[in-house]
Amino acid sequence: MIGGHPQTPVTVGASGPAGTGPAVTAARSAARVRRVQAFGPPAILLLLCIGFAVSTTGFLAASNLRTIIDQAAIPLVLAVGLTFVVLQGSIDLSLEGVMAISSIALSLLIANNYNGSDLGAVAVMVVLALATSFGLLNGVLYTMLRIPSLLVTLGTWFVGLGAATLLYPARQPRILDDSFKQLALGRWLDQSRLVYVALVVLAVGFLLERYTRFGRVSFAIGGGEETARLSGLNLRRVKVLAFAFAGFCAGVAALMASARSGVGSVEAGEGRLFPAISAVVIGGTLLSGGRGGVVSSLIGVLILVVLANGLVLLGVGPYVQQIVQGAIIVLAVVAAHWQLRDRMAVAK
Repeated sequence: MIGGHPQTPVTVGASGPAGTGPAVTAARSAARVRRVQAFGPPAILLLLCIGFAVSTTGFLAASNLRTIIDQAAIPLVLAVGLTFVVLQGSIDLSLEGVMAISSIALSLLIANNYNGSDLGAVAVMVVLALATSFGLLNGVLYTMLRIPSLLVTLGTWFVGLGAATLLYPARQPRILDDSFKQLALGRWLDQSRLVYVALVVLAVGFLLERYTRFGRVSFAIGGGEETARLSGLNLRRVKVLAFAFAGFCAGVAALMASARSGVGSVEAGEGRLFPAISAVVIGGTLLSGGRGGVVSSLIGVLILVVLANGLVLLGVGPYVQQIVQGAIIVLAVVAAHWQLRDRMAVAK
C-alpha cells in the first residue's frame, strides 16, 4: 500500500515489462506464422486470378473456367491422398507407378480391343483393390522395417511401373466399355463427371481429417511423433492407413485418366507426382507434418492449374512455362514456410 492505495503490480519478464518478454514475442511470431499459413496461399491464388484476368481476354470466360476446373480434377484426387502422408511427416513417391499398373490392369479387365474380358464394375473394384494394396505394402514396409518412406515408395514406384510394362500387350489396349468412358465424356451441369468424382474424394478426405481418429492422430504424428507415442496412440496402424488411402486415391486417379484417354497406358501417371506434392506443400501443408489439410491442398492444386492455364493464354512457350512455374513454386513455398524453417526436417 502506498498512501492508502493498492499499488498496481508490474509483471516483469526476462527482458522487461509484460508484453515485451521472450514468451510474448514467441506468441506474436507464432500468430504471424498462422496468419501467413492461413491467408498466404489463398492470397497467391487471388493475385494470380486478378493478374491473368487483367492481362488476358479469355481467362474469365465461362468455357475457360470450366477447363480450369476440369484440369484440376485428377491432380486434386492425388493431392488429397498425399495430404495425410505429408501431414504425418512422410512422403509417397509411388503414385506414378501405382497409376501405371492400375491403368494397364483396368484396360485388360474391362471390355477392350485386345482380349475377351468384360468385367465391367468388377474391373473397377479390382483395380482400386490393387492400388490400395500397393499403398498397404508401402505402409507395412515403412512401419515394420523402419525404412524411410522416401526409399520404400521410390522402390514400389518402379515395381508398379515395371509390372505395368510387363503386362503391356503387343498393342495398346483400347477401352470399349461405353458406360465407363462416360465417366469422362458425360457431363452434369455442363461439367465433366470427373470433377464430381474429385469432389467426392475431397469430401471424403475432409471428413476423415476433421471427424475421425485417423485424421486427429495424423496431425499428432506430424506435430510430434514421440509425444503421440507416449500418449498411447496406435501410430503404426494410422501410418499404414495413410499410405493405403494414398494408394486408393492413385487408383481413382488412374481410372479417371484412363476414362479420359480411352486407353490403358503405362504413362497414365507420368509427370503427375511432383505437381501433386508441390500442390500439397504450396497449399500450406508442412513437409515436416502437423499442419495443413485437404482444403489447403485444394488451394495448392488451383494455384498450379490457374498458373499453367494463364501462361498458355498469354502465349508463353512450354520451356518458359516450366521456368515460371518452378520459380513461383519456390517463392510460394518460401513465403509460406520461411518462419517455420526451424521445424522443417528431412521426411521421415
